[in-house]
Amino acid sequence: MMKRNQSGFTLIEIAIVLVIIGLLLGGVLKGQELINSAKVKNIATDFKNIPVYIYGYQDKFRALPGDDKAADTHVGGIVCTTTTGTCSTGDGVINGAWNADQANASTTESVLFWQHVRLAGLATGSTTPAAPDYLPVNASGGTIGIMSGTTVLTSAAINDGTNAIRGSYVICSTGILGKFVKQLDLQMDDGNTAGGSMMATPTVGYTLGTSSVAKANNDINDADSYIVCMGV
Repeated sequence: MMKRNQSGFTLIEIAIVLVIIGLLLGGVLKGQELINSAKVKNIATDFKNIPVYIYGYQDKFRALPGDDKAADTHVGGIVCTTTTGTCSTGDGVINGAWNADQANASTTESVLFWQHVRLAGLATGSTTPAAPDYLPVNASGGTIGIMSGTTVLTSAAINDGTNAIRGSYVICSTGILGKFVKQLDLQMDDGNTAGGSMMATPTVGYTLGTSSVAKANNDINDADSYIVCMGV
């Protein structure tokens, strides 16, 4: 009987295949790393842009967006439904919680903030508070909000367990994964998610004040969702 020659991969061929697989895996991991980095930068940009909106509006109209009593004269398109004829108090404070319900937009300055800066041409987006896409969202799909700062824990957006987050205004962004939270704090603040001018607290069970105590880095779970707030 004739012997049948058996063919197979040589060691060199196997080595080449393994190298190619390694390069492909490395490319995938590097690509994911770049995507994650881009998300963090995008979220960081949201925090940086909002103070620009505030200062730009104040520079043009000498008033605080959301709190501007003369917003209809300044930017037009404001519809007031209150008996006083104005939706804003003009007291130098952005009244209302950063995560206030859109249904109360006509009397909630933290919601009207977005209408004012958009009508002023400082930001893009819907100028109709009742619109589904009115509230701005971050790169993770979570909403973004602003409110005036406070020293009272019961009405603080977030606190360190003893003191409210410091700042004339507090900007908050929801639905941010823990793995992004730590990178964001390192990039924007001091790397401590439970202190400084930027803090993070779990999205689940969140309410102003008592249930908004910040979590330390070691307690941040990469896969969990968090609310990140920054005082400016």
